[in-house]
Amino acid sequence: MNLKHRSTRILALARGAIIPLLVIAAWQIIAMRGWINPQILPAPSKVIAKWWEYLQPVTPYTEGSYLTWLISGELLHDTYASFYRVVGGFLIGTILALPLGLLMGASERIYNLFSPLVQMLRPIPPIAYIPLAILWFGLGNPPAFFLISIGAFFPVLMNTIAGVKHVDGIYLRAARNLGASKMTIFVRVIIPAAMPYILTGMRIGIGTAFIVVIVAEMIAVNSGLGYRILEAREYMWSDKIIAGMFTIGLLGLGIDIGMNCLNNRLLRWHRGIDQN
Repeated sequence: MNLKHRSTRILALARGAIIPLLVIAAWQIIAMRGWINPQILPAPSKVIAKWWEYLQPVTPYTEGSYLTWLISGELLHDTYASFYRVVGGFLIGTILALPLGLLMGASERIYNLFSPLVQMLRPIPPIAYIPLAILWFGLGNPPAFFLISIGAFFPVLMNTIAGVKHVDGIYLRAARNLGASKMTIFVRVIIPAAMPYILTGMRIGIGTAFIVVIVAEMIAVNSGLGYRILEAREYMWSDKIIAGMFTIGLLGLGIDIGMNCLNNRLLRWHRGIDQN
C-alpha cells in the first residue's frame, strides 16, 4: 500500500468519525445540562465508565495465571459467547444455503421445485421460530444456533440464486466454444462470476445473525451480550444497557470490516474493486 493510498484511507476514516463525535458531544452536553433524566439516558462519560467496569475482572488477582485473571471479566466472556453463537449459526446457515442456491440458480427444474417452499418460509422472521426452537432444542446454544442459522440462510440463498442467474451469457458461450464441460463451466465460470452476489449475501447474513443472536440470548440462554442487556433492564441500569449495545456495535463493525477485506481479497479481478 503506497503512502498516497494510506493517507486517503486515514482521511476517509477521519471524515467518517466526524458525525459520531458530534453526536457524542451533543449527548454529553444535554446530559450535563440535566435536560434528560440520567436514569433514562446517562451521559457518555457514565457509559464509558460502566463499560470499563464491565470489562474488568470480577475478583481481585490473587494467584495463578495473570492472563486468565485479566480476561475473566463479564464483558469479555459475554462478547465471546455472542461471537461464538453468531459465527456458529452463520456457518451452519451458509453451508446449507450455498449448495442449494447454486443448484436453484443453475437448474430451472430445481428452482421450480424448491421455490414455492422458499418463498413461503422466507417472510417468516427468525423470532417467530423461538417457541419451536425451545420446544425442539431446549435452552442453551442449540436453539440459538438454530435461530441464527435461519437468519443467515435466506440472505445467502437468495443472493446466490441471483448471482448464478445473472452470470453474463457471453462467459458461458465462450466456455462452451472452448470445449469446457458442464462441470467445468459450473466450477470455473458460474461460481466465480456469481461470487460478488454470494459475498454480498454473506455480508447481509452476518448482519442478520447479529440481530437474531441478541434476541435469542434474551430468551433461550443465560450468557452473552443480549442476556446481559436484559439483566441490566431488570435493574434499570441504563448505563450498562448502552455499554452492551456499544459492544455489540463494535463487534459488528469489526466483523463487517473483516468481511469487506475478504470481499476485496477474493474480488481483486472484479472491475468494481479499486486495484490501487
